[in-house]
Amino acid sequence: MRFKEFGKTGEKISALTVGTWAIGGAGWGAVNKADCIKAIHAMFDNGVNSIDTAPCYNCGESERIVGEALKGRREQIFLTTKTALYQPDPQTPAIKDGRRETILRLCDESLKNLQTDYIDLLLIHWPDIEHNAPIEETMGAMNELVKAGKVRYLGVSNFSIEQIKEAEKYGIISASEPPYSMVNRSEEELMRWCYSQNIANMTYGSLGAGILTGAIRELPKFDENDWRLTFYDFFKEPKFSKVMKLLKVLDEIAAGHNAPVAQVAVNWNAQKDFVQTALCGVRNEHEANENCRGFEWSLSEEEMAVIDKAIEEYL
Repeated sequence: MRFKEFGKTGEKISALTVGTWAIGGAGWGAVNKADCIKAIHAMFDNGVNSIDTAPCYNCGESERIVGEALKGRREQIFLTTKTALYQPDPQTPAIKDGRRETILRLCDESLKNLQTDYIDLLLIHWPDIEHNAPIEETMGAMNELVKAGKVRYLGVSNFSIEQIKEAEKYGIISASEPPYSMVNRSEEELMRWCYSQNIANMTYGSLGAGILTGAIRELPKFDENDWRLTFYDFFKEPKFSKVMKLLKVLDEIAAGHNAPVAQVAVNWNAQKDFVQTALCGVRNEHEANENCRGFEWSLSEEEMAVIDKAIEEYL
């Protein structure tokens, strides 16, 4: 496993982070809890020392699974969860709420779900556009959690450069979590800016919700409420066909390394200097082991250039 310094925290974090949105289950199809825990353990056993979750992933179910998986391993793992976004019940849409009382309540609930007494990194999941709580109030509450020893570092997710600058007026922002992959480079300018400011970038959607594994080659028929349809645009036309053209290029590179396409996608992401760690969701041991084996080899500069050219041409 490769490791990178995680921005201004000074922590050494694995180039892969276990992503756990899908293991919450809701909106991602059927999930087997025991298999998910085995998959997380397989990632840890392969050297991954970072995991990311959130209270809104199926009303805290993802956090509860992570809590089970962390038993006996907590001190070795850099644990990230989020705040200011929660789902009261499966029938209610997630609520963006950055008010002080919500931040404090969610943290205590997360600590209980995760079966731990501290969180390494707490991210504001989304800017509060529903209650319009001032960022000063949100950051103030998060700073309280740091002083109380419940949280070590603070960060943001889905924030713009301007929003990060505003948040920094009220506390130290150590990390940003934007979407980033071959099929979604919309936040690359943000990421390069964060890198210049020594703010660690941890990317989500690194495998394009599975489309960059090469397992999906025909337009899928997901349930209408599946997150892959409602959150991403590349499981629908016209972008789906364009991604299929990119996959043909990745197939050739993967064949040259006798490796699955997913390893090409993971390496491409992790080899970007402005990416400190890439979230990678897994739901079984096979997926976990395959993704981690991608770090037994690297893409050459020429291969990186070929991929970048194909992305520009097709997407």
